[in-house]
Amino acid sequence: MSRVPTMPAPKRKVAIWLLVCIGLLLLVAANGHLVYSAITSQPDCVAHVRQGEGKGTRERFSAAKSSCTPG
Repeated sequence: MSRVPTMPAPKRKVAIWLLVCIGLLLLVAANGHLVYSAITSQPDCVAHVRQGEGKGTRERFSAAKSSCTPG
């Protein structure tokens, strides 16, 4: 049987905490980027039936309150 070398306990704890901190930093950075993207982006207007237009036929949806100006 061969013996697998292991790290001493203090170094192992430091390595585990370092990996945990790196993982948390990545999580915070990714979520921060998603929040930034959601706040700063404004999607283009898409074609839709505006409220009060059309006959309410099937498969045609209207926005409850459109932020796009008719044009």
